[in-house]
Amino acid sequence: MACKKIMKQTQRSVVVYCASSSLIDACYFDAAERLGELLAANGILCINGAGKEGLMGALNDSVLRHGGAVKGIIPQFMVDAGWCHDQLNETIITQTIHERKESMAESADAVIALPGGVGTLEELAEIITWKQLGLYDNPVIILNTNDYYQPLLSFFDKMMEAKFLNRANGDMWQVASTPEEAVGLLLGFPHWKASGGLECTEKEL
Repeated sequence: MACKKIMKQTQRSVVVYCASSSLIDACYFDAAERLGELLAANGILCINGAGKEGLMGALNDSVLRHGGAVKGIIPQFMVDAGWCHDQLNETIITQTIHERKESMAESADAVIALPGGVGTLEELAEIITWKQLGLYDNPVIILNTNDYYQPLLSFFDKMMEAKFLNRANGDMWQVASTPEEAVGLLLGFPHWKASGGLECTEKEL
């Protein structure tokens, strides 16, 4: 990746990292669907990996069902495997998964990480690393549904305690327990509002 800052001017889009597994508990699907509904209600473009299964599929279906827009970014080998959602507003096909991740970050005014597996964890760790290096300046929100991310958050604390991570870097991410809280955090960032983004009250969420 070239040494450049990844930052958008019109902050009305969010990348959502999430699982493609369909074998997980219903509470995670409920949260993904609610997040999709809130993104649609607030006119926020949802960007993700264009999947049709698991939380990604549930998120995409919910955004579309509630009149919102989804931009999917997916490598060709995943399209060939039949993993691509075929009803998104826009689908970008990349040659590699690395191109996919960079394109997602370049398109995003913010990141929300839903629960997920190794791939989701890798994406979250990478965007936090980019933020630490000054390559990504926008909000990173961890949606901690059902305390899923608690072990990771404890590990982050351990990193800071052992001085592998500076305490000052602990504000590189924010943590939300519910989709409502996640979108509330998103819309509460001053530069989101100042750049012409959408505002809403807690009641509207």
